[in-house]
Amino acid sequence: MKKQASVESGPQPARERILCAAMEAFMELGYAEASTLEIATRAQVSKRELYALFGNKQAMLAACIADRAGRMRLPTELPPPRNREELVAMLSKLGATVLREVSHPVVMAVFRLAIMEAQRAPEVALTLETARQLTRTAVHNILVQAQSAGLIGAGDPTEMGGRYFALLWGDLMVSVLLRIREAPGTTEIDHRVRKATEDFLRLYSEPKNRARHAVPRDRSNSRR
Repeated sequence: MKKQASVESGPQPARERILCAAMEAFMELGYAEASTLEIATRAQVSKRELYALFGNKQAMLAACIADRAGRMRLPTELPPPRNREELVAMLSKLGATVLREVSHPVVMAVFRLAIMEAQRAPEVALTLETARQLTRTAVHNILVQAQSAGLIGAGDPTEMGGRYFALLWGDLMVSVLLRIREAPGTTEIDHRVRKATEDFLRLYSEPKNRARHAVPRDRSNSRR
């Protein structure tokens, strides 16, 4: 007997019911085996309605991932950091959001799905990578602005962003993916963010006063 959607059809829009049912089916059956008929049945909609809203199964998965990725974005109206305190605040906010959202059970399930279906459905991994790129771009932009303001030292912002995420995650993601441990709580997230941000800014300290490194002017030619 097929499992019905875990959400009631009442006031919830059909699009939300379909996405919820799709994620349930993907996690239980795998991407390849979760048919559109199965998803439509769980969502209590017709296949015609399903195709009218999404077109195909890949579009449903992309929408599921995009929904989670949207929760990791910083507001677009954030001004560039003007001092180290503002830079710390921005990196900390983004880091905490990433840890909280990426370690969420649904997102971890999508990662496992991408690993299991890599051969049969490579579009799963590609869709997930697109979502991850949004977060990397956000960090990259913050670091470019920080360098422009003279708040951190020189370096490739892309590599620097990768180092920040490495400090932030450590081996946490692997442990959660393997179900060795649970997702981090608020206290652990705060500790990880604080430590990662401190270590990162220690690696890329503020550039020293340029005047200290200025080459002394040769005044010999100016002597009369």
